[in-house]
Amino acid sequence: MKYLITGTAGFIGFHLAKKLLDRGDEVIGIDNINDYYDINLKYARLENTGIDKYKIKANHPIQSTIYPSYKFIKMDLSEKEALMEIFKQEGIDVVVNLAAQAGVRYSLINPDAYIEANITGFLNILEACRAYPVKHLVYASSSSVYGANTQMPFSTSDNVDHPLSLYAASKKSNELMAHTYSHLFKIPTTGLRFFTVYGPWGRPDMALFLFIEAISKGEPIQVFNHGKMKRDFTYVGDIVEGIVRVSDRPPVGNKEWDGNNPDPGSSYAPYKVYNIGNSSPVELMDYIGALEKALGKTAVKEMLPLQPGDVPATYADVTDLMRDTGYKPSTPVEQGVANFVSWYNEYYGK
Repeated sequence: MKYLITGTAGFIGFHLAKKLLDRGDEVIGIDNINDYYDINLKYARLENTGIDKYKIKANHPIQSTIYPSYKFIKMDLSEKEALMEIFKQEGIDVVVNLAAQAGVRYSLINPDAYIEANITGFLNILEACRAYPVKHLVYASSSSVYGANTQMPFSTSDNVDHPLSLYAASKKSNELMAHTYSHLFKIPTTGLRFFTVYGPWGRPDMALFLFIEAISKGEPIQVFNHGKMKRDFTYVGDIVEGIVRVSDRPPVGNKEWDGNNPDPGSSYAPYKVYNIGNSSPVELMDYIGALEKALGKTAVKEMLPLQPGDVPATYADVTDLMRDTGYKPSTPVEQGVANFVSWYNEYYGK
């Protein structure tokens, strides 16, 4: 199979590309390598997959020196003509769109970035899939779409019309846009609502990264909602396994879907939305405890209120994903955090 993966210099995209390449698939990677966080980490991920950072230039394919079936192109999804040309030339089977402007709190500061990357960029992906049909479009949504919902666990059959940040609203918009194209143009689309992904090569703006840097420097860590937070922390290896399983199974439409009692997670069209998480929420203080154990250090904690846009708890119902694909997360938080600490110490030479 030939995959187009957007966001391959990113955390999940990097791991997914390696997984697919190791099983023998062909991968075309796209990333604009923006400076939302340390670009050196993004270049290091690319170099780990055999992409020479010194050869990278805009809209110029770079062949991997490790994987003969991998090439990388630096480009922005807002460049519609360049994107269309890739689809025209390559004969892509499956698209996995992971490129996005991430971050709940940053969306309060720079909302324009979310419209360009998450709305316009995704529209261009949909248009390319329309012009040059693919077998399946898989795209990243987020647990943030559940917003003000408080009933646990979060289910894809729940209404998600009350987002609490522009980031969440942009991800909800992606689901709506995908359904429209599935309906109008019969493009099989699957949205994946990720739940707090962590692990080696993770994003520096995520809690685990911020915590380990502060603890290493002897500085206090910021613990929001006074530690009364629960998150469905999901190890990146489990996430990638789920993405691969989903990508191999394009939706065909739910024959039992009823417009009088519509299920938000499926459709008569070839459209599906899944939660992809650990389905086992962990108290924030226990997560910090696992990090302290792995580091052999105790954190100084600065207790703070809940931040605007944040939710106090997340909990994924992954019943349908397990039923349809056999997905079953297998990495406990203690092991996942230890794996992250081991990578962090090696990468930063600690």
